[in-house]
Amino acid sequence: MPWPIYLALKQLFPTGRRFPFFTAISITGVALGVMLLIISISVMGGFQHEIRRMIVDTQGEVQVRAHGLIGNPVPLLTELATVPGVAAATPFAEGVAMIEHERKPAYPGIQGIDLDRIESVAPLDRFVRVGALADLDDDSVILSAQLAAGLGARLGSRIEVYSPLLLEKLKTDEVLLPRELTVVGLFEVGHQQLDSSLVLVTLRTMQDLYGLGGAVHGINVRIAPDADPDLVARGINRALGRAHGVEARSWIEANQDFLFVLQLEKNMIFFLLTFIIVVAAFSVASSLLIAVVRKTREIGLLGALGARPRQVAACFCFQGFFIGVAGTLAGLGLGFLFLHLRHDIVRLFTQLTGSEEVMARFYQFSRLPAYTAREDVVLIVVCAIVISTLAGLLPAWRAARLKPVEALRSE
Repeated sequence: MPWPIYLALKQLFPTGRRFPFFTAISITGVALGVMLLIISISVMGGFQHEIRRMIVDTQGEVQVRAHGLIGNPVPLLTELATVPGVAAATPFAEGVAMIEHERKPAYPGIQGIDLDRIESVAPLDRFVRVGALADLDDDSVILSAQLAAGLGARLGSRIEVYSPLLLEKLKTDEVLLPRELTVVGLFEVGHQQLDSSLVLVTLRTMQDLYGLGGAVHGINVRIAPDADPDLVARGINRALGRAHGVEARSWIEANQDFLFVLQLEKNMIFFLLTFIIVVAAFSVASSLLIAVVRKTREIGLLGALGARPRQVAACFCFQGFFIGVAGTLAGLGLGFLFLHLRHDIVRLFTQLTGSEEVMARFYQFSRLPAYTAREDVVLIVVCAIVISTLAGLLPAWRAARLKPVEALRSE
């Protein structure tokens, strides 16, 4: 082992003594900065990951729409299957309706799904908590869990559905009675808005409610596991866009503004919290400068024994490096421990502050998500170690400038 590294370790962790106070403070500062970065970046990454999962699992990676209605989706579905990267496709119709149960009204979004194709694109069955997707037919409905709770509806309840087509019929002095449907299931995605304002019916029921005939509003597409959503969407546009007058958009493109805001927030949080490590680096630099002043004679003795200035400087740079490594490891451990216990910690905090319902309503998730990307961890580790190592440059420069004769005279 080179002697500058050995000496750096001995100065940080002297043999036969308690853990040095200055070393402990320096490592703690770096560890706290790394811990906060890991927690914040993982939580922001969790929101991004959950939003992607929610969109892909309920809509697929690519959505094909026309400027108006898609009159006959069957030929389009056949041609979509030939586009490279397309694994499956299913038509859908969507809108807004008023539903009523025991004189309690609600105005959810309503989506008509093709039962023969939906599971190959969006695995909705795994979100059905009560009942099953297979029980859905033209005379039944599946409600989101919180919507059902608000209406007081449960399995077997009868609800009435009023569509905008009723208003259109009234303009021509026609009377159209509301559609009565039976609740055969309750689903829960884990997103507050979807779980409180979405209704699933069959595609034929939705077409009847809106008077669409055989038309649909769009087609959801599931792509191959190794395919890129943007590339597949461009391939669909090249192959089908002009012939059918449709446009395909990936989930990334369709939600790019929202995803940009999330990424911007994540970058800003990383930038701001990095200053905690910078502040900790100043404490590292201060501790090492004090060490240079206190060990002036020892530094002079090293020079008299033949140590070169760069070797003396390396000794203090290595101290900053070792503090960065130790603080980073401790911060990673504390950060991942917090993430593992995050649900218990958040539950305790919301219970103490009475903010559980407020958090769910504004952040739209029933649980605090977390997702740690490998590249984020690597970036945090590199930044923490580099900043800590740079903190040793000033003390190292000061130590390297000391003349052996003057240093040995120092009192």
